[in-house]
Amino acid sequence: MAKKAFEVFSETMYYVLMSFISGEKCGIEIAQFIEDRTKGRITIGPGTLYTLLSKFEEEKMIEETETIGRKRIYKITDKGRQMYKDEWNRLRTCVLDGEKEAEYEV
Repeated sequence: MAKKAFEVFSETMYYVLMSFISGEKCGIEIAQFIEDRTKGRITIGPGTLYTLLSKFEEEKMIEETETIGRKRIYKITDKGRQMYKDEWNRLRTCVLDGEKEAEYEV
């Protein structure tokens, strides 16, 4: 059975959506947020970032709020916020399940 779009997020997708929780951002601000939050563990190039932003916008997870020259500013929508929350809960459950199994570590 094929997965629905965005049923499970990649790590990069998750961090891109996370970047909007604190407010509107442009691409450079998103990339900087991800690098700062992950302490450089994840860096995102412009091709990947703008592909994701386009897909998120198509799915109505984010929307453009302003354009200043070539700079485009986006914000998360209610749908995007709910999808982020659902993924956060899924990941949290995975971690809790893993912690339970760690008790049996040899």
